[in-house]
Amino acid sequence: WRDLFDGKSLAGWKLTEFESGGSVEVQHGLLLLWQADPFVGVNYTNDFPKVNYELTFEAMRVAGSDFFCGLTFPVQDSFCSLIIGGWGGSLVGISNVDGADASENETTTFINFETGRWYRVRLRVTEQRIEAWVEQKKVVDLITTGRKLSLRFGDIELSKPFGIASWSTSSAFRGIKLRSVYEPAEPAR
Repeated sequence: WRDLFDGKSLAGWKLTEFESGGSVEVQHGLLLLWQADPFVGVNYTNDFPKVNYELTFEAMRVAGSDFFCGLTFPVQDSFCSLIIGGWGGSLVGISNVDGADASENETTTFINFETGRWYRVRLRVTEQRIEAWVEQKKVVDLITTGRKLSLRFGDIELSKPFGIASWSTSSAFRGIKLRSVYEPAEPAR
């Protein structure tokens, strides 16, 4: 595992240039995204793999009622976002799969997220699959072969190639780590 966030500074990260601004701070080992109208986020400024990687971190909604984690990431030559806590606070899914956002495709699921509680997130991207977990629950198991992956239209494009954003919500992150992997975590179902 390699740490992507040192817990002390924004080294390796920059504020995403969303039109609505927002602010980002590092305090007490946490990366804090303060609520904007609507987007606030950060982009990773160092090299990031396009495939065969696993990412893990903890995320918390500090205030607000929409997605506290919009994780934009590469999948080979495409990009998509893992949305956590979207569309009113409970939706989880991938935006976009075959043109359908996280509320409209087979990755859509719902979790009752509590404000002020940490959630462990794990994302694994391999040559033909995206897998994601919140806590120990597998929330995404998507075979990507023959599928069109893309970002939702709009400002989220600014999060490429790898970024974290929140929508009308303040959020906190810690323990952001990355490692190389070469196969899915589990056999296809």
